[in-house]
Amino acid sequence: MSWSHLLLALSVVAIWGTNFVVIRWGLDGLPPFLFATLRFALSALPWLLVIRRPAVPMRKLATFGVLLGVGQFGLLYLAIQGRITPGLASLVVQMQVFFTIGLSVMLIGERVHPYQLAGLVAAVAGLGVIGAHLDATLTATGLALVLAAAFFWSCANLVAKSAGRVDMLAFMVWSSLFAVPPLAALSWWFEGSARIVDSLQAASAGVWASVLWQAIGNSLYGYGVWNWLLARHPTATVAPLALLVPVFGMGASTVFLGEALPPWKLGAGALVLGGLAIIVLWPKLRAVLARR
Repeated sequence: MSWSHLLLALSVVAIWGTNFVVIRWGLDGLPPFLFATLRFALSALPWLLVIRRPAVPMRKLATFGVLLGVGQFGLLYLAIQGRITPGLASLVVQMQVFFTIGLSVMLIGERVHPYQLAGLVAAVAGLGVIGAHLDATLTATGLALVLAAAFFWSCANLVAKSAGRVDMLAFMVWSSLFAVPPLAALSWWFEGSARIVDSLQAASAGVWASVLWQAIGNSLYGYGVWNWLLARHPTATVAPLALLVPVFGMGASTVFLGEALPPWKLGAGALVLGGLAIIVLWPKLRAVLARR
């Protein structure tokens, strides 16, 4: 990978990691379901007017949009609103890798390899460390919500995988449209019309910048560049860089929000990231060793 492509990849990873802090800032002015509604509305409009619909059935676009919009980000926003710190959320949500593997085994019949089980054991041990330190900044509800968000993310991954090789930027734009109605309904039901109107009227420029960052920076730029890189380099070259997402997430949360990084949190992070690293890097390492 050239230096220019590496810098592009790192820019995406940095955006995805620091995005958890941006979410926290946005939640200071908007309730979670309204925030998610606006994010996906601006991920779809006006872009679908100029980006052609991908060659994917509407059913798949709708399923992906609901799973990602409501299941992943709706629950993630709800969790980060006072139930878990953004740094820990960026780490715990990476459990989607293990959920994706489990669902692939059950629904597609893929085989589980020993190195994947080893990675799972390490990551679950890290979750155990996190679960043993519940307090006012890390609640059981927050941990459960982020794990649920990770599960729905893994379900969305399988839907995207079943779509085959398509223009993922177009896929994100058109699927985002289907996330808006259920998120808007949840906002109206749980947050109420009065709170919606008051929040929109009182939203600062910083809050709107957070919404735009979610829609354009995180969704359109992030996924667009990432898939552009995947089209030009082996997956084994690009994918390992995603391990840096929680590193940026926890680091940004410490710098900008003052989130503490006690030894137990660093240890939990090492276990979860170590488990992810085993799954992502072991096949490539084994291939290198086999050639020697």
